Order: sequence, then C-alpha cells, then structure tokens
Amino acid sequence: MSAAAEILVPGKAGEGEALVLTAPISFWGGVDPKTGRIADVRHPQHGEVISGRVLFLPGTIGSSSASAVLMELVHNGRAPAALVLHEPDAILLLGLIVAREMGWETPMAIRLERGAFDAYRGTAVRVGADGAVTIAV
Repeated sequence: MSAAAEILVPGKAGEGEALVLTAPISFWGGVDPKTGRIADVRHPQHGEVISGRVLFLPGTIGSSSASAVLMELVHNGRAPAALVLHEPDAILLLGLIVAREMGWETPMAIRLERGAFDAYRGTAVRVGADGAVTIAV
C-alpha cells in the first residue's frame, strides 16, 4: 500500500511502527516531552510511546504550547519518526519549523486523508522524502 501525501513541513524521511491515534490529543499535558509517552490518562492510547514511530493524528486539542512540546521532543531525541495529520495544525507544526531553524534534525510532517489512516495500523511505515507513505517491507 502506498499513498501520496501533501508535505506540510519538510524534514527527515522517517520509518517506524505506525501509531494511529483513535482520538485527538493535546500535546500540552498530553505527551511527556522527556519520554515521548502519552501521559493523558483520558486518552485511549495512554501509555503508548510516540518516539520513533510514525504518528497518525486524527486531530489535536488546541493549546498554543503544543509547538513548544513538539520542539522539546525533537530536542530530546524523543520525536516521532514522522507526523501524519488529517488537517494541518499551524500551532503544532510551528514546533517543527522552529526546531529546524535551531538547526535540529526534524521529522517530516505530512497531510493524508483520515480515511487512509486505518490501512497503516499495526504496520511498519515509511514516509519518504517526497511525502509518499508506504508500508515498509
């Protein structure tokens, strides 16, 4: 399976186990920037680690601090391998943009139709430099 996606923020191509979230998440208070673990006890994937995985986000719960948390994840080496969003989130993506400006290697962020997310659940996924999303072999 392969799908072309729109690149929202260029970055390093990434590969990792897909983590398809079943509910939107708040990065501020919802993700621990030191461990990359989902810390929100109300989130269905509480306890899952986003670090090194291709993170499929059905949505985010707004906070202007989300960008700072994502930037911290990048700085701490705990960022996802790639971010796949259904809708662009300017606040969240700002964290990647600022991290790039700081000279840090950042994961790529892409937009993909929400209906395609489930096809990647439970698989290893590669997000190529061109934004193509494929199941890794």
